[in-house]
Amino acid sequence: MNHKMWEPSAERIAAARMTAFMRAVRAAQPAPIPGYAALWRWSVENREVFWRTVWNFCGAIGEQGGAIVADGERMPGARWFPEARLNFAENCLRLRGAGDALVFWGEDKVRRRLSRDELYAQVSRTVQALRAAGVKEGDRVAGFLPNLPETVIAALAAAAIGAVWSSCSPDFGVEGVVDRFGQIEPKVVFVADGYFYNGKAFDTLDKVGELRARIKGVERMVVVPYVNAPAALCAPAGAVALDEFLGPFTPGEIEFARLPFGHPLYILYSSGTTGAPKCIVHGAGGVLLQHLKEHQLHTDVRPGDRIFYFTTCGWMMWNWLVSGLASGATLLLYDGSPFHPHPGILFDYAEAERMTMFGTSAKYIDAIRKAGLEPRRTHRLDALRTMCSTGSPLAPECFDYVYSAIKKDFCLASISGGTDLVSCFALGNPIAPVWRGELQCRGLGMRVEVWNEAGAAVRETKGELVCTAPFVTMPLFFWNDPDGAKYRAAYFERFPGVWCHGDWAELTAHGGMIIYGRSDATLNPGGVRIGTAEIYRQAEQLDEVAECMAVGQEWDNDVRIVLFVKLRAGLELDDALREKIRDAIRRNLTLRHVPAKVIQVPDLPRTRNGKLMELAVRNLIHGLAVKNRAAAANPAALDFYANIPELQKQPPKRTAARGRRPRRRA
Repeated sequence: MNHKMWEPSAERIAAARMTAFMRAVRAAQPAPIPGYAALWRWSVENREVFWRTVWNFCGAIGEQGGAIVADGERMPGARWFPEARLNFAENCLRLRGAGDALVFWGEDKVRRRLSRDELYAQVSRTVQALRAAGVKEGDRVAGFLPNLPETVIAALAAAAIGAVWSSCSPDFGVEGVVDRFGQIEPKVVFVADGYFYNGKAFDTLDKVGELRARIKGVERMVVVPYVNAPAALCAPAGAVALDEFLGPFTPGEIEFARLPFGHPLYILYSSGTTGAPKCIVHGAGGVLLQHLKEHQLHTDVRPGDRIFYFTTCGWMMWNWLVSGLASGATLLLYDGSPFHPHPGILFDYAEAERMTMFGTSAKYIDAIRKAGLEPRRTHRLDALRTMCSTGSPLAPECFDYVYSAIKKDFCLASISGGTDLVSCFALGNPIAPVWRGELQCRGLGMRVEVWNEAGAAVRETKGELVCTAPFVTMPLFFWNDPDGAKYRAAYFERFPGVWCHGDWAELTAHGGMIIYGRSDATLNPGGVRIGTAEIYRQAEQLDEVAECMAVGQEWDNDVRIVLFVKLRAGLELDDALREKIRDAIRRNLTLRHVPAKVIQVPDLPRTRNGKLMELAVRNLIHGLAVKNRAAAANPAALDFYANIPELQKQPPKRTAARGRRPRRRA
């Protein structure tokens, strides 16, 4: 049974933004709100009052208008704040002065910082340059960039005009970029000259010409210096250096285009593992309000906080981080390997910059756990109040590790949402306890439930994670999906009129949630549904196992579990270790969880967001093609799975004497 890992002090509860919000709600309506559970129920039952209160309490800048939602029962189809006018960049650039707006570390190679005045000035110049290049409302502006200050600047400049921003990280190959930007036809593309990873510089200028030729609609490619000094940068033919692009313009007051609440702000992309990536369009107002709520209420971000997320520009957590400017926070940006020049580099950053929120992935936490890092002994982390983890389920053992090896007195917020909503369904709560292995709560204003196969809500049992009412960050639409068929198929095919997110989850007795993995990757041996995260948790506790992946293989009119394991360097899988892995799973779970096959692999394929490509591997072992290899961060890793002899079905052999089939071994 899960136990309590942390409980906020009375002083922390009193100072929390969530507590102040609860006071504001109590003053505005008569029904008692004794705690978070009651607040959540009120927020989903009184959504119009709730979202108006969020706008006012969190200080959104803009004209709110009268109506809160039109067509409020349509899902999809509800229109939030239909009379509102606002600008996302205006909200992010609300503060001026000499205080830090952005701090940047590029491994051990680059250190930079921009004040709020400097950020405003650079956005101003970029706005003027984009307008001079013909960019207007609704045009697309794209970035093929590392997590640099210039990436934030370009995105905010596009938003100030009312253009739509989209980005990919520079480790994408040409095909991956064309698969994405080729669909949306950006007018201007910002491209870095290269990037650093593991101490090495990688050139990206050789891709500029091909990208210019293959992406329709591009009128200007702007090269941002990073691995080279600006003076040494020679922009390729057909491109212009950033200094030249901005050269004619001096900083001035920005003319922010205040546009409808549902005006497009970002285009994000699905992983593309089943075909061309879906282009998911998100609106400015929904992103702003949802992120203000998640930062200020669920993550306790306050003006002057210094917040960090280890992310590339191809992951939605980058967009989530940028919104921190609208709550008055300083953004701590990092690009490169989180283990170079040594495994503690991110904690060096946390100490040096007095980080208040440390955001990362579950995979990173598990990696430093296995590496034996103990930052609480080696670093001063007194400013750190919150650690966020997402990307995959955070194992209970990682909760133990965080509180024993990183810090005892802070909030560990395991959060879960996705690119589809550029936000969270379940996340942290600074005024509530942290229970081992659980996400603390469902997000305010998000009517999240867990449904069984019959479409009935259940608690303390596993089922599909659904959202049964419209929310402000539902995608506006998919690009090149004029009748909305792809959009409806993506979320509403399973339960019409209800968002089915595709996660296998459970609501706990504490009001929290456990995520067991993707429901489309759920294993089904003997008709029993098993979440892959349950198996990973047990296998990866063993010192020999670096990481693993489980898939279901159709076999003898049933499904058998195949577990692929990547072992620590220098180890080989033998029968003893294979049985040790099976025994750990058998003892801590059930016989049905035990894999029929345990196979050593050189690498596990992952998307560029770090998610295991379980469905791609399942296709490969069944002899099916992977439709989009470019979705993988390490596409060569897929090759191993295409023809594994021990997973191939062999024709039955007959004995000469009796003609009987030999009994198949487990």
